[in-house]
This record gives sequence, C-alpha cells and structure tokens, in this order.
Amino acid sequence: MKELFSLRTVRKKILMLSKLAGAVLIFSYILSTGLPISEDASFLLWLGFVLLLVLGIDFFMGRFITKPIDKLNASAKCMAELDFSAPCDLASTDEFGELSASLNTLAENLQQALARLKDANTQLEKDVEKERLLLAERKELVDSLSHEMKTPLGIIRAYAEGLQDETDEAKKQRYAQVIVSEVERMNDLIVTLLDLSALESGTAQLNVTRFDFVELVETVAGRLLVDAPDTNFELQYELPEQKVFVRTDRQRMEQVLGNLIVNAKKNVYPGGALRLELTVDDGALYFSIFNQGRPIPESDLSKIWTKFYRDSGAEYSGSGLGLSIVAQILSMQKLPYGAENQAGGVRFYFSIPVTE
Repeated sequence: MKELFSLRTVRKKILMLSKLAGAVLIFSYILSTGLPISEDASFLLWLGFVLLLVLGIDFFMGRFITKPIDKLNASAKCMAELDFSAPCDLASTDEFGELSASLNTLAENLQQALARLKDANTQLEKDVEKERLLLAERKELVDSLSHEMKTPLGIIRAYAEGLQDETDEAKKQRYAQVIVSEVERMNDLIVTLLDLSALESGTAQLNVTRFDFVELVETVAGRLLVDAPDTNFELQYELPEQKVFVRTDRQRMEQVLGNLIVNAKKNVYPGGALRLELTVDDGALYFSIFNQGRPIPESDLSKIWTKFYRDSGAEYSGSGLGLSIVAQILSMQKLPYGAENQAGGVRFYFSIPVTE
C-alpha cells in the first residue's frame, strides 16, 4: 500500500500533479459559482484560481523535471570535456536520481580508465625513451671504439709490415713487443668501454656488502703506490688506525680507488708529493688524494668526468675513461665527489657513510 502511494517515479509525480490540477479546477469552479456574487466576479475569481494553478504546475514541473534535467545536462557536458571534478548531486529517488547515480558511476569508471590509460602512455613513453637512449649509447659505443682503435690498429699495422721486411732479430723482437703491447691496450680499452656502457645504461648492478674500507685502501694503495717499481714521487699518507666499516660494492670501490690513484700517479711531477688521506668525521668517511703537478684549467674541472676527456697540456695521455667510470660508480650510490685545484697541484675526493 505504501509503495502504491509513493512518488518514486516521474510518471507517478506527473499523474498525481494532473489529478491535483483537475481537482483544484473542479473545486475552484464549484466555489466560484456557488458564491452569492455576479457572474463576472465569479468568472474572475475562477480565472484567478486557474492562474494560481498554472503557476503551481509550473513550479512543481520545474522542481520535478526541469531542474533535474538541467543538472544532468551540466554533468554530462563536464564529462564530455573530461572534467570529473563535479559529480551530479541529485538526491531524488525517481528515474532522475537513478540516472544521476549511473552517470556518477560512469564518470568514476571513465576517470579510472583514463588514469590507467595515462599511466600506460607514460610507461610507453619511458620505454620508447629508454630504447632510444640504448640505441644512442650503442651507436656512441661503436663510434668510440672505432675512433679509439684507429691509433693502436695503425701502430700494429705499421710494425707488422716492419716485421715482414726486417731481418734484424733484435728489431723483430722489439716490433713484436710493441704489437703485443698495443693488442693489450686495445683489449683493456674494449673491456673498459663495455664496463662504462653498462654503468651508464643502468644494467650494471651493485653487490653491496659490509667491509673495512681502511683495509681496502691499504691494499689498493700498497699495490699501486708502495710495491710498484715506477715510484718517482714522495708518498705521504694518513689513515685511521682503527677499522672503519662501510656498506657498498667492494669491487666497484676498488675500481674507484684504483682509477683515482693511477690518475694522481701519472700526473704527479717527478719527485713531487703524492698525498693520500682517509679521515672519519660526523658519521662519514672522507677520501682524498693530492698530487703535485699541473693544475686543471678551471674551465675543464666540470669536464674531467666525461668520457675521453684529455688535458691537452698533460704529459700523460690515457684512454680518458678512468675518471668517467669513477663518476658513474659514485653517482650510482649518490656519493658526493669532486676535484679542485690547490696550491701546487690537484686534489680529488669523495665521501661515503660509515656503518656499525
């Protein structure tokens, strides 16, 4: 019974409104004709009732039909422009309320679908950019190898031709040694370039372990500075007496130390000072190596970490890859590093957090 008289549909509301309008018309006609007034006055009174009835119907039609349709239309326009910030707020229980709820559900589903589509598009752009970078890196690697191989290949060819024509056994032996040396140089260059390419592309992974960094510095410095035969410099060093542990990739940090030490060793003046320092302060381990020698031009200090950088004024000319590998390894771990000119030479440094 309750459901029978409820106004849960637009049709029932219109039907009820039409019935009320008919009843009001009949009632107003009976009332206006039953009063002891003239026919003209009775007609005017009835006309007033009709006017009020029309205004009432217009009000209720606007509330039940026009206003909900306007709200639905406004929400649909926002959805058409992909604006889902203002959902339809119809709270009625009729067909317009159901349509409003369906429209809001549609808007929510569309918003989620567009968000997923946007994420997929972003990922696709990243994949395309990554592929483009990989292709560019491969091309750069090939170009670099082609460029760097020209000199050793030219030397090998020249000395190989000399071996064919030379009759002196001593010279043949020397020519063969040069060829072997250049082949080893080419092999080292290829291995280094491939390693650097892996670091730059992010395919190289860090094998993080806990170890004593002081012991690592002593090992690398002992091999390259103390036990080496070509020590035409004055070695100075300061290391902590106690063990200092860090968590990082031991092999990669050995590369960093080796490249920095070799760079300092090859650029120190003959008989000049080479000073290695390792200090602990405020939870961090600070490594620095200083060599007396020619300063780096200030305009080149930011360039020394790039591939194939060579100081045109330096006596030693290496592959130009050592410092670039240092920069890549330290950058992968977000460790601060740098180089600076000091009085009489150049200092390279980096720091790493200590661990218990």
